[in-house]
Amino acid sequence: MTKKLPSIISKASPVLTLLTVALIWAAATGFSWVPSFMLPSPRAVAQAFVGDFPTLMRHAAVTLTEAFLGLLFGVLLAFLLATLMDRFPTLYKALYPLLVITQTVPTIAVAPLLVLWMGFGMAPKITLVVLTTFFPIAVSLLDGYRSADPDAVNLLRSMGAGRVKIFRYIKFPSALGSFFAGLKVSASYAVVGAVIAEWLGGFEGLGVYMTRVQKAYAFDKMFSVIIFITLISLLLMWGVMGVKALVMPWERKETEKTK
Repeated sequence: MTKKLPSIISKASPVLTLLTVALIWAAATGFSWVPSFMLPSPRAVAQAFVGDFPTLMRHAAVTLTEAFLGLLFGVLLAFLLATLMDRFPTLYKALYPLLVITQTVPTIAVAPLLVLWMGFGMAPKITLVVLTTFFPIAVSLLDGYRSADPDAVNLLRSMGAGRVKIFRYIKFPSALGSFFAGLKVSASYAVVGAVIAEWLGGFEGLGVYMTRVQKAYAFDKMFSVIIFITLISLLLMWGVMGVKALVMPWERKETEKTK
């Protein structure tokens, strides 16, 4: 029981933190420490969420479609480019600084250009999600490839294995942990990127919904959609962790052994 206590406390800490924030929020609005037009009460936010739930789900379907498509293309592009950069050192030296430089450009600055170039459809939203999710996955894969055990690589090479087999049996498995770490970050970025693109132009989506309720000064609905987007991002991150547990069961067993 004593050994399990730190684990229980560790798991309960996030819940306790959220409850503490909720209690402070309720107290701030209940005792009128903050004006209700600036910070609606948790009850008002919950009522707004329930009342607008069908509308939120309709807009969420559009945003999630953009996020999933952008994330899919981002993963494919990152995998292709990271593999080529690992295979050809000259390509790595030429492109890696460019990748780093592109990350210094704010996403909010690129979004208006994409809307101007591609219009108000899904194309600029998906493109922005690709640009947002590509870098964490590409860098994570590159780090994973380079973390491969050189002794294992030399052993397979001495047995006559070619580059494809070395990649399949050594490099790719070594990069899986790093890949899922980057994918977890990119999954949350995907939703945020889609919402940012929707702010600047569109007909449906959670970003469009946020713009409309902001102009109507409906702060209860604004807080409800912010919480909704946060929950979606968390669910996507947990989904990635679940896929990782299925793809890499040995890592979970090693974690259980160390406890």
